[in-house]
Amino acid sequence: MSLSKNTDITLLFTTRIVRLFCYGFLSVVLALYLAQIGLSEQQIGLLFTLTLAGDAAISLWLTTSADRFGRRRTLLLGAGLMIAAGIVFILTQNLLLLMIAAIIGVISPSGNEIGPFLSVEQASLAQLIPDQRRTQVFAWYNLSGSFATAAGALAGGWLSQALQNNDFSALESYRAVLVGYAIGGALLLALFLGVSAAVEIRPEHQSAAKRALGLHRSRPVVLRLSAFFALDAFAGGLIVQSMMAYWFHVRFGVEAGVIGSIFFGANLLAGISALLAGRLARQIGLINTMVFTHIPSNILLMFVPLMPSLPLAILVLLLRFSISQMDVPTRQSYTMAVVAPDERSAASGVTAIARSVGAALSPSLAGLFLGVPTLLSLPFFLAGGLKIVYDLLLYRSFRTVKPPEEVKS
Repeated sequence: MSLSKNTDITLLFTTRIVRLFCYGFLSVVLALYLAQIGLSEQQIGLLFTLTLAGDAAISLWLTTSADRFGRRRTLLLGAGLMIAAGIVFILTQNLLLLMIAAIIGVISPSGNEIGPFLSVEQASLAQLIPDQRRTQVFAWYNLSGSFATAAGALAGGWLSQALQNNDFSALESYRAVLVGYAIGGALLLALFLGVSAAVEIRPEHQSAAKRALGLHRSRPVVLRLSAFFALDAFAGGLIVQSMMAYWFHVRFGVEAGVIGSIFFGANLLAGISALLAGRLARQIGLINTMVFTHIPSNILLMFVPLMPSLPLAILVLLLRFSISQMDVPTRQSYTMAVVAPDERSAASGVTAIARSVGAALSPSLAGLFLGVPTLLSLPFFLAGGLKIVYDLLLYRSFRTVKPPEEVKS
């Protein structure tokens, strides 16, 4: 592998780490910050829904044209939108302006990926590495992101706690985290400037076929995958990390620093589970790994609110996270494997957008539940049940569709 390719891979891993640190950094306090400036649970849920809906629209436009517009340009534009969203959230408490920033900008309420970055980076990595290494590289890519999210959650929670312990108001401490988020966006912009032309689609892989959403021959497969991923994301949107943090705060009276520690541990375990996915996929296949690890994790998710004490709730949550992300690198690798090279950004983008649309519909619903004491834990049960339905549908539809590395010669 050339030095240029190795440099690009290193840069793409670094941008992943910086970005996910920022997302985790913000996610622990974002709902608490919005509550502090006077938003109700319903308004917070609506704002998160608009955030994810705006992400779906902007990312669909960017990722389906990235292979022609330029992958580097797309990444730079996304970093600019991340900076802009952070600045607006710092400067105003006006709900309308916050909604506009949420729709147009890049801000993550869940601690998970948002914006065009993931799709373009995955397409770039798939181009830079051979098929046999794809799943394992994606596993390390997800591991680095999970560790970064964990570190960000820990830093964001304890920074706000430390500031409050030193006579800063809760609002001031949460705003300091937002400042850090905007600075992270600026660092991301600087890193993307160093990515070389090797990540761009090669001329020999460009097809003249008629396209829709940037897709040609792989459109039916991508649309089917997108429908299933949207269902999974809708379920996940009921328990985004900010909402789960708020649930722990309301249910057990947990402070921001402790919440940060909980999600630090959870995301560390999630990252390790993603790394193990590559090894397991070599033994049983990508689709089997996605489904057979996801079902038990969702059963554990439904057990979290049934726990009578904080330690038991944390234990079950950590057990859930220890296997919850094994479907992520396998899902990403599978999507890249079953489409043409010049469809990869679009395929990753369309499936990611489907996930964003699905996820955008549910936080406002979760906000309604969190505002009613008797329904406080309902999001956990709905999320776990719907995710199991997704697993069964995915297995039935794609168990016979094999990626190149699983096809026996």
